[in-house]
Amino acid sequence: MKPDLHLSQRPEADALLSRSPLALLIGMLLDQQVALEWAFAGPYTIARRMGVEDLDAHEIAARDPEAFAALLSEKPAVHRYPGSMAKRVQALCRYLAEHYDGDPEKIWRDVPDGKELLKRLNDLPGYGKQKAQIFLALLGKQLGVQPNGWREAAGPYGEKDAFRSVADITDQDSLEKVRASKQAAKQAAKKNG
Repeated sequence: MKPDLHLSQRPEADALLSRSPLALLIGMLLDQQVALEWAFAGPYTIARRMGVEDLDAHEIAARDPEAFAALLSEKPAVHRYPGSMAKRVQALCRYLAEHYDGDPEKIWRDVPDGKELLKRLNDLPGYGKQKAQIFLALLGKQLGVQPNGWREAAGPYGEKDAFRSVADITDQDSLEKVRASKQAAKQAAKKNG
């Protein structure tokens, strides 16, 4: 059963995220220094500009880098830094093509435990520990990918009803709770910083 994700808050973009693990990985990759809704709408924009229904890791990896950067740079740009993000998206797709035959689900399909899943996600180009933990929590909370120890491996993002990240966004109300939680964390960091 495919999930019914609401990360971009745009039905057509969320439909792509819900059916395409690659779109979801790319959305997570784009989720930095832009509003999260914009980041998660990015894969839909890329697919539309490529003239395809679904994204394919092999196809993206094989694209001319300058042409792909231009595609992400078209107005409105897919990201605040479309050139560098185009390189990151292609690096991610090349890695998936080389290590997982272009099938992102192989990252988590039959994974023995949460610790190994976190390692695999952390190995992805553009994914550091925090991004890997958030994506692991998203897999566990919304996609039913719950190997032994997944919550522990996801760290604080795996906690039930945490409202810390995209892993907890299921509608507009939960999006607002995540925003409030992030704002409170920033304020606390400033105060203690």
